[in-house]
Amino acid sequence: MSRVGKRGKRWLLLGHRWFGIGTGLLFALWIGSGLVMLYVPFPHLTRAERLERLAPIAWDKVVIGPDAALAAAGSPDVRAGFRLEMRADKPVYRIAGPDGIPLTVSARTGERLGPLDAAEAVRIAGGGKASRVSRDQWTVTARYDPLRPFIKVALGDPAGYEVYVSVPTGEVALVTTRWQRGWNWLGAVTHWIYLTPLRARPEAWRQALLWLSAIASVTAVTGLSVGVWRLRLRNRYRGGGVSPYRGLALWHHLIGMAGGVSLVCFIVSGWLSMNPNRWFSSTTPPEAVRNAYAGHPGALGVSVAELHRLAGPSLATLHFAPIGGRWWMVRETAGGPAATDLGGGPGPDSATLEAAARMPGGHLTEAKLVATYDAYWSPNGSDRPLPVLRLTFDDPAATWLHIDPRDGTLLNRLDRSGRANRWLFDAFHRLDIPGLSTRPFWRFSAQWALNLVGAGIALTGLIAGGRRFGRMFRPRVGRG
Repeated sequence: MSRVGKRGKRWLLLGHRWFGIGTGLLFALWIGSGLVMLYVPFPHLTRAERLERLAPIAWDKVVIGPDAALAAAGSPDVRAGFRLEMRADKPVYRIAGPDGIPLTVSARTGERLGPLDAAEAVRIAGGGKASRVSRDQWTVTARYDPLRPFIKVALGDPAGYEVYVSVPTGEVALVTTRWQRGWNWLGAVTHWIYLTPLRARPEAWRQALLWLSAIASVTAVTGLSVGVWRLRLRNRYRGGGVSPYRGLALWHHLIGMAGGVSLVCFIVSGWLSMNPNRWFSSTTPPEAVRNAYAGHPGALGVSVAELHRLAGPSLATLHFAPIGGRWWMVRETAGGPAATDLGGGPGPDSATLEAAARMPGGHLTEAKLVATYDAYWSPNGSDRPLPVLRLTFDDPAATWLHIDPRDGTLLNRLDRSGRANRWLFDAFHRLDIPGLSTRPFWRFSAQWALNLVGAGIALTGLIAGGRRFGRMFRPRVGRG
């Protein structure tokens, strides 16, 4: 047993040493890029940016009503609703086709509009130099697939704005600045290994991140194990030291004992974020839930004149949302959405939302209006709305649904595995925990403190590993 124990300890030391040499640079890059991401998120089009680039609906040019627009679209998928807004100086309906491909129907003539050209894209963007792109660093993810390709318009202003306009639909899909792009190379691109050739292949990218983060997790766990094993607080080493190491290795050991647990939590939770073995279900409500929630709405039965009266002046986009088999009209403004029925009455009340939300294999057991952030509905670095309606079901997965009561949007789905992932990833990786989530200063301070300690572990280990690696290839000089 003693021989086995010694052999095990030897393999533990060697494993940490060589895994550390292999992954030390990754640790340093992940920690540094994570700090950048606290302040610069990956570029995405916010609601405010989208509305800012839309002209108010020109009601004098709107001739076709919503029912005629749906008919022109053929057999549209209306689960997510559809919108009336402007495409440059033309009012259009934006509708999802039966295959999920977005369709654009002219609100003036009722015809389907084809792809836009570069000149129209420049008008939509507000002037500049146009180039055609299908996929680049900032539009690499699959959520942009229905909108590809793009006309990218560089505005040529001091901030370096670039506007991506969808060729099939003519809508602005993304706006970036030089500052965002530059810092994201040091932040999200590095942290997520978001290199376009790799990220364009989702499963290959996922497997690469899974294996890299798994190996890094082994490095962190073995390092913490070695650190605890070699630490002596009572029966100290010769000279009264608590560690057998000297110099840089001593610093690596002591800093590792100070921040080893937090570093292990950070790396292992990062591995879990890639959903190994598909342990965690998606927070996106499944198709069956979305179908049941939308129901089977009939005709809207509203004229253009009635729409204009209900919408009011200076509105940039009007969303038609199906909930519980009925159509609702949502006025989207910078202050947030506001729903009404098509007769001008109030939007869907809680009873309507509860009746519309159905879960296969389960029944609604509780409905709660969450007015303040809590453990399962926190800001999480984004503008999550308040209040939200939380619906609890007794299905086998113990599902919760969160719904925005302002317009009835299904915000997310949390089942038992999703709530576990909330703690295993969000709590450990983002410090999204009660007491810190709603206190940005203290949360950022804690993140900086833990990441600086982690950086100390990574850098001392990286330097020590580099020295050892260098000694292996240093030429040996024989005695003459």
